[in-house]
Amino acid sequence: MRVLGSAVLSMEILIMGFAMLLAKDTHGTFSITYGFVVIFLMIYSIRLLKKRSGWILGSILQFAMAAYSLIVPLMLIVNLLFMGLWVAAIIVGRKGEAARAALLAQGKPGENPVAPTPPDA
Repeated sequence: MRVLGSAVLSMEILIMGFAMLLAKDTHGTFSITYGFVVIFLMIYSIRLLKKRSGWILGSILQFAMAAYSLIVPLMLIVNLLFMGLWVAAIIVGRKGEAARAALLAQGKPGENPVAPTPPDA
């Protein structure tokens, strides 16, 4: 779950950087400052993805990026795609964690069912 979420947020950092490049000539310093704050919060959210607060912050930042489409209108299309990827990361990540927990529950205590077994000597 963490890997998928961090991949989505990392790509959104790049997208926000490109959107800030588009906005730098036609809009004031507020749009650039807003972009940098969102980028900083995304980096912070990636570090927090181990906890529930990171996922909540990441979800709020999806709407913060959608608000940037008021400055760069074509960002709305990209933001809708990334919102879908964010929801997919949450859903697929939860299913993956449930499958991993089921695999760990089937194995013997102390054994790692994911790691390959060494050949007998």
